[in-house]
Amino acid sequence: MLKSIINIILADDHLIVRGGIKAMLEKEKSFQITGEANNGLEVLQLLKTGIKANIVLVDMNMPVMSGTELIERLKSEYPDVKVIILSALDADKYVIKAFRSGACGYLLKNVSTAELIFAITQTHDYGQYICAELSSRFLKRILTIPDPITNENVQNIEFSATDIEILSLLSEGFTNQEVADKLFTSKRTVENHRQQLIDKTGSRNTIALIRFAMLNGII
Repeated sequence: MLKSIINIILADDHLIVRGGIKAMLEKEKSFQITGEANNGLEVLQLLKTGIKANIVLVDMNMPVMSGTELIERLKSEYPDVKVIILSALDADKYVIKAFRSGACGYLLKNVSTAELIFAITQTHDYGQYICAELSSRFLKRILTIPDPITNENVQNIEFSATDIEILSLLSEGFTNQEVADKLFTSKRTVENHRQQLIDKTGSRNTIALIRFAMLNGII
């Protein structure tokens, strides 16, 4: 059975990088490079002229319109087009930002030709893909996360909406006064709430309290 042709647009403002990727992908009979762009805006312009694309392989950082900005535009204007980020940026925040924006895949630029081809096919056929290097890193991190605190009484502890708001703000690094300002209450009230939470959870201090709340899914 013949494979369907996957139409691909390449978007990267580095001509040499884009040329290298194009040379690799053109060797695959089931791929067709239908367009090239220096930025996200040029991708949209190509699509408006009628250029077909099942996959857009795009760099994260580009002038005029970045990869994540392009993803958000494609979601509303061309929802059937899937975007794979191909980037040198490997920090968690970039990967998370890409997928939250609507990316279907995330690859580092050091991926092998074989994995690049597999990723495009996998994303086209099944929806999502993250490169092996990032997957391995995430798995190792998950395996090092300590088990949730086993507190037999945790289910019996009630947390009010205010308790959860205070815990969430404290976990973001806000001071008692900053939390009070955000909740339109007094610093003393926040301090009292915090101490009550420390007492009823059996935590040693505020840091332990926040850890308790995070590990038990309270925030």
